[in-house]
Amino acid sequence: MDESSGFARLSELIDERSAAFRAAVASAPSLDVTVPTCPEWTLLDLVRHIGEGRRRWAATVAAGPAAAPAARSTWQQDPPREREALLEWLAAGTRQLLDALREAGPDRGCWTWWGDSQSPMTTGAVARHQLQEIAVHTYDAQLTAGAPEPLPEVVACDGVDEFLVTCCATTSPWPHEPAVVDYHATEGRSWRLLLSADGALVTDVGTDAADASARGPASDVVLFLYGRIPADSLELDGDRRLFDWLAAWEPA
Repeated sequence: MDESSGFARLSELIDERSAAFRAAVASAPSLDVTVPTCPEWTLLDLVRHIGEGRRRWAATVAAGPAAAPAARSTWQQDPPREREALLEWLAAGTRQLLDALREAGPDRGCWTWWGDSQSPMTTGAVARHQLQEIAVHTYDAQLTAGAPEPLPEVVACDGVDEFLVTCCATTSPWPHEPAVVDYHATEGRSWRLLLSADGALVTDVGTDAADASARGPASDVVLFLYGRIPADSLELDGDRRLFDWLAAWEPA
């Protein structure tokens, strides 16, 4: 899936994962329980993050090309504390985001934080990243409620690619020796990350061997990339230090 040809599908999946997130919140024993994968947050904090985030991105998309994200005054809205009202507040935020995305279409420019990556600064790229954000946080909410589920295959396979081109690709110099890292999803897709003084570049996997590789179901690869599950959840080969260095790397 890419940000243009799959735009309508992205919107459908954002809606579906948002519904799954609300279902997890509805089934949790309390809004005050700690989120295991985000231990600094309660479930209510996670809900606030999701509800405010969808409103913030809706306003940013609606603003069109800009040098900065939408002003807080255009989207801030405190969530209610009562659970049923909170679930409706979440649903309303999702509707705002989807309405803004559909009105803009996939190709219109807008502000994003990933200007130095391989992901374009377009509404389509925003939709693609929004799907991954809500999908991973749905896993967080499900885990908090005691019933975590893998990311759906179509979401997870696109999620590996989206994470690499948006969150890893950069022109900032790699601070270690040049290296090649491969990621393999057991569903049949693979990605290569080239690390050098020129930065990090996502390419197709070649015939030459990588310095390190990670293999597993696409859902596990995504959850590993987002720090939700440990490296030992995947089959790792080669220099495992590279994965630690990548996790700690903060490009300028």
